[in-house]
Amino acid sequence: MSIQSHIAELERRHAALERELEEAHQHPSVDAVRLKELKRRKLHLKDEIAKLSQTVH
Repeated sequence: MSIQSHIAELERRHAALERELEEAHQHPSVDAVRLKELKRRKLHLKDEIAKLSQTVH
């Protein structure tokens, strides 16, 4: 897998987590721990994308 395709996959996963977070925020019964985990995973993906993007440029 090339770095570009890996970055694209990470971006797709990041977008999916964003959608999942938006849906979770719309439900009043959402678990705060679940929200925190989703945000942590999303931030981790963002950091990984940024790191890989720097190696490409």
